[in-house]
Amino acid sequence: MNILLTGSNGFLGTYFINKYSEKYDIQKFSFLNDDFTMLVIKDVDVVLHLSALVHQMGGASKKEYEKVNVIQTLELAYKAKESGVKHFVFMSTVKVYGEETDIAYTESSLCIPEDEYGRSKLKAEIELQKLEDNDFKVSIIRTPIVYGYGVKANIKNLINLVNKIPVLPFRGIENRRSMVYIRNLCHLIDRIIQKKKSGVFLASDDKAISTTRLVELIAKELNKKVYLAKVPFFETLLKILKPDFHKRLYESLEVDNNKTKEILDFRNLYTVEDGIKYMINGESR
Repeated sequence: MNILLTGSNGFLGTYFINKYSEKYDIQKFSFLNDDFTMLVIKDVDVVLHLSALVHQMGGASKKEYEKVNVIQTLELAYKAKESGVKHFVFMSTVKVYGEETDIAYTESSLCIPEDEYGRSKLKAEIELQKLEDNDFKVSIIRTPIVYGYGVKANIKNLINLVNKIPVLPFRGIENRRSMVYIRNLCHLIDRIIQKKKSGVFLASDDKAISTTRLVELIAKELNKKVYLAKVPFFETLLKILKPDFHKRLYESLEVDNNKTKEILDFRNLYTVEDGIKYMINGESR
């Protein structure tokens, strides 16, 4: 099977190519480095569109998100459909639902995104679904935080924190955060391609975990003795000074993807404990 993959230099794209290059004939395209007008899509069975402008902590403009996540996505989809591609797989995000909540999101939860990143991804989803017909399937995968060996951003920062500081104020945090280990996500992508299923799918490890448990697992794999303390007023102070950081540490964002598993007859390859171990130490195979 021939796949055209965008975002090949990213965290997910690099991993997928490394794991599945023997199973699929993968053609790479970069919106950053290649000329889209020169892209010829020929004898391609599936377009796997991973390229995106992801959530920027420093902020990005609505125009920037629109250009990358909506306009480029639709240009690629139009060209793919005109070229006879039968299946378009789009990597989206749980940010299309909104922000942190105590109720687990499902595939059919109402989408009320609260930032430009989530709004741009939802708009792309809606426009892509309009292109779908009997000859052009569209699959949308919504993911929470993706982690694994070589991960960057917030998870990397947390690993560095655990590695350097022996006392951390993260004791007794009882939130529930869904994440997805990168190999579980790639396995899900592979399953969708093999099953040729269209629709909206949710990626997640089988179990949501708290920030406290996440720190404990990271410390265990780093072989670090870390004392978790409960510091008075720390949470309140963080909520005032760093509200985004507070959300990620103390609030819940859980997904329930049982419907996805049922439709695809899918099971994750790894537990969250396995994923944390391989994130720190790398995979043995």
